[in-house]
Amino acid sequence: MTHDKQLRGIKIEEVRRKRDADQAMNIKEFAVLAGISYSVAREWFQSGGFPALHGKVFWQDFVLWRRTRNLKRNLPAPSPAENGVGIGLSVAKPHTQWPHRAAKILAEADASGMGGT
Repeated sequence: MTHDKQLRGIKIEEVRRKRDADQAMNIKEFAVLAGISYSVAREWFQSGGFPALHGKVFWQDFVLWRRTRNLKRNLPAPSPAENGVGIGLSVAKPHTQWPHRAAKILAEADASGMGGT
């Protein structure tokens, strides 16, 4: 049980059930599951690139975000030739504005013709 006043009443069993069912969690539920304080969770939710959507996050999106950040931190910087710099190539890197789960839902809607665009 947490001693953080903001997280009192959040039941870890319920949050684990949400994670296992691939349901979105709010900041408080996320903090309990991640084992961090409410203030740290709020800081992460407000940081650029964190996979929150309208104050909710899917656990798998968080895991992907964390792995990506750790991978970027541990990889050496690519050489200019690997980036296409200096050899007349333009290398476009894909960037999505949506968290993994939301992007998957949107892609499935587009594939079924329900995308609305």
